[in-house]
Amino acid sequence: MDKTQLPDFTPAPNQAGDPGLYEIENQAIDHEGTLWQALRETAELSGHTIVDLGCGSGFWLTHYAKTAGAVIGVEPDPGLLELARHRVRREELANVQVLHGSAEHLPLEDASVDVIHARFAYFFPTPTNDCLPGLCEALRALKPGGTLVVIDNDQTHGEFAELLRASDPAQTYQGSGDFIREWWATQGATTLEVMSSWSFETTADRDAVLRLEFPAEVADAHIAAHPGRTGLDYGYLLHSLSTA
Repeated sequence: MDKTQLPDFTPAPNQAGDPGLYEIENQAIDHEGTLWQALRETAELSGHTIVDLGCGSGFWLTHYAKTAGAVIGVEPDPGLLELARHRVRREELANVQVLHGSAEHLPLEDASVDVIHARFAYFFPTPTNDCLPGLCEALRALKPGGTLVVIDNDQTHGEFAELLRASDPAQTYQGSGDFIREWWATQGATTLEVMSSWSFETTADRDAVLRLEFPAEVADAHIAAHPGRTGLDYGYLLHSLSTA
């Protein structure tokens, strides 16, 4: 499939633009394990079939492979798709496969998977960005009792939220925090606030990732205000919706 066959596909400016730097960003996430623990408490992973929707270069596939019965990465970007497949081969992840598809075009049978996980992928609802088609597609593919789990940014709590609020939403691809919460509540989802952090090995890594994710003036102001630091507080929202 190409972009004409996946009309809901929009290239990710951060990971697609610099996959190597985005790998460093992923490695900095949640060293405390609070987000990972919340995810495990929200959806049963052990022995189940898990889909990582918008899996990118496949960073999280490795983590899921340790506990899941089977893992399916779904990625629309051809370049990232190949990186994910290369990771699976390199790490010899026997219970993982990576498929070309998107949120609105899942290459999955009806009622075939237990958990669908989307982390900063597709589900950015705004008054002009309708995410219902992707939600309906996820519910189609989930087994009865299955769970959709979407990890999003908390725009209220933590230093990362301060950076989001200081940025033009069009540049960070974020909708209004209030609208997002209300949208998920309208769909019948539960939203959990989880406080965690970014923890980088070096200040240079922190600075580079901040400049990847935020407008230059916002990133540079934070860097100047916090010289020498290697991390920051990062709040997440975990939206979950289970099938009957």
